Amino acid sequence: MAQKQYTVTGMSCEHCAASIREEVSEVSGVREVEVDVAGKAVTVHGTGLDDERLRAAIAEAGYGVVDPVAA
Repeated sequence: MAQKQYTVTGMSCEHCAASIREEVSEVSGVREVEVDVAGKAVTVHGTGLDDERLRAAIAEAGYGVVDPVAA
């Protein structure tokens, strides 16, 4: 299973985390989404993960994305 991790800007509470989880979970191939509000990190596990679609899903939830962190 592949993994991608992102630093997310504008995230400050569990509501933010839930919004991100909901949007990212809808991307094809995503199996699990971990959100660390304090660390401003989103980790996505799955197969065939598409970086552009994951970034778009985070943006759709209303948050900014910094370049992926090496996993």
